[in-house]
Amino acid sequence: MTIDTHQHFWRYTSAEFDWIDDTMASIRRDFLPSDLLPLLAAAEVDATIAVQARQTLTETEWLLSLAKQHDFVRGVVGWVPLAKDDVEATLQHLTADPKLIGVRHVLQGEPDDRFILGDAFNRGVSLLKKFDLRYDILIVARQLQRTIEFVDRHPDQIFIVDHIAKPQIRAGEIADWRRDITTLAERENVYCKVSGMVTEADYGRWTPDGLKPYFDVVLSAFSPQRMMFGSDWPVCQVAATYERWVQVVRSWTAELSAAERAGIFGQTALDAYGLTEK
Repeated sequence: MTIDTHQHFWRYTSAEFDWIDDTMASIRRDFLPSDLLPLLAAAEVDATIAVQARQTLTETEWLLSLAKQHDFVRGVVGWVPLAKDDVEATLQHLTADPKLIGVRHVLQGEPDDRFILGDAFNRGVSLLKKFDLRYDILIVARQLQRTIEFVDRHPDQIFIVDHIAKPQIRAGEIADWRRDITTLAERENVYCKVSGMVTEADYGRWTPDGLKPYFDVVLSAFSPQRMMFGSDWPVCQVAATYERWVQVVRSWTAELSAAERAGIFGQTALDAYGLTEK
């Protein structure tokens, strides 16, 4: 089974998606399951995990409703107010739906990089294991050192790093990110998504060879057993078609063993998110 572990659905409004600037104008529209299905078929991808794009409970419940309607959506990584005093009750309510498999907060957008170390936020994260939920880490490279400290507070929690922690590929920066992502990968409860790379590069000039050094770093740091493929659709479309990104990652992994390729394209996701094959 081939699984895309990172895609989004939304109904576009300029107020709710103000991060979509003029350079990304092509994705200023709705993206729904009917838009994704033909792309999955063309790329021979069997299933997906839908990930939050807005920090609202309304969106989390909407994504769960879409997952209920569409079997190819195997799970949802939603948003919940982890820093709120009543978050346990919220988690109890939402996990009545088994398709909620993880939680994410847009840490990259927090004005205070120390938000990730806040007591209230960490109390919320400490509850996730009780509900068998994973935590997706959305950060940029400069936040990696504090993320290591954060992860070390929760040694029994499974974490998944989104978008290889967003190194500054466009600027060609790699050394500090490589040091910090390699250190984070020493924690065996941390997994990594090969996703979001084309939008950290130059949209119109990126090449597979230019991105591959970053892929090679995470391959060495995490190994195929803790890596998983993700498209970041529809965001990826500002720089690459869905099928193109799938082809790039398949090319990078062509020299790995069949078992290692199967891990990156599906088995790791099943293991990390606690999913079962249908």
